[in-house]
Amino acid sequence: MSLENEHRLRFRDAMASLGAAVNIVTTDGTAGCCGITATAVCSVTDTPPTLMVCVNRNSAMNAVFQENGRLCVNVLNHEQEEMACHFAGMKGSTMEERFGWNVWDRGILQQPLLKDALANLEGEITQVQDIGTHSVYLVEIKQIIVREEGHGLVYFKRKFHPVMHQLLAVTA
Repeated sequence: MSLENEHRLRFRDAMASLGAAVNIVTTDGTAGCCGITATAVCSVTDTPPTLMVCVNRNSAMNAVFQENGRLCVNVLNHEQEEMACHFAGMKGSTMEERFGWNVWDRGILQQPLLKDALANLEGEITQVQDIGTHSVYLVEIKQIIVREEGHGLVYFKRKFHPVMHQLLAVTA
């Protein structure tokens, strides 16, 4: 194995130790409707509210996101792991089937919002920069929905894990 490949694999192993929230990033518009499971999402600033979203450049959906120019980051709760698997391509469902399920609403920008997600952040892509294998989107958020109920879902060590937002009270 070349030193470059070994370095790349060690980087991936290190990133597997960096727990991250699990999201389904969706888009709809003239280029069509699609979505992906993504952990490469983070806040940039709150003025104006802006997220960074990274999408593999080789993904057929990358061009759809760019042409539509809008997207929604749906932050998954711990009960939505199966949806994460579907949008990661692990279940064999088609994009049409996924968006045919009765789990979607529409936001102010007409993007698909996943019902019961911990949060839905709908916005416009303001910048795109290609870095290595990925396109990095800066997304200015236009609508924010936050739900108080529910626990989180993270991806850590190449597996999904629930994150409880509070410990259950123990009674004696």
